[in-house]
Amino acid sequence: MNDDPTTATLKVEGKVVGPWARELGETWHGLWDPTSHKRLRLDICGVTFADARGTRIFGEIVRQTGAEIIADTPLTRYFATQAVTKMELGEEEN
Repeated sequence: MNDDPTTATLKVEGKVVGPWARELGETWHGLWDPTSHKRLRLDICGVTFADARGTRIFGEIVRQTGAEIIADTPLTRYFATQAVTKMELGEEEN
């Protein structure tokens, strides 16, 4: 996690699938301090693939922290859209 005085950035790279998605889901809570009163940015510019669980985790992070998703390519913008759409629909993974 990268920090500046007003914003913390959680940078995720590579494939967010299977065990790596599960690991992100289990560990991001320990990286984010809700009492810091900082805004959170979720930087997924380096993500090359995200499965359904991965995009659900992105949505969970946004829902619980109000994070802004940073995406810079059509692929990462797609993952961001999926995360927000699933979050808005309240979809759960089976």
